[in-house]
Amino acid sequence: MSQAGEPSDISDDELPMPPYVTAEDVGFAVRAITVHAPELWPTGLLCRNEHAPHPCRLHRWGRRVLALRGLTTTEIAALVAHYEATAVRR
Repeated sequence: MSQAGEPSDISDDELPMPPYVTAEDVGFAVRAITVHAPELWPTGLLCRNEHAPHPCRLHRWGRRVLALRGLTTTEIAALVAHYEATAVRR
């Protein structure tokens, strides 16, 4: 069942969206997209973290959150690139 403001083609197994997107949600979304990035394996494109088919649920959730915040695909890509360039590697 989709929530208000979500496209009706989102399936019931998707992660729930926040009622409104805060700055903290944006941070979580960017991290979800980065951590759950695509990785090429002999079996195909898989999530780097879960090894599930890419895009996994968390990657899709992150993109939906940022889109709900009003960001375009280009802006999302720039935000993710900035995060990757400035993130502390552990």
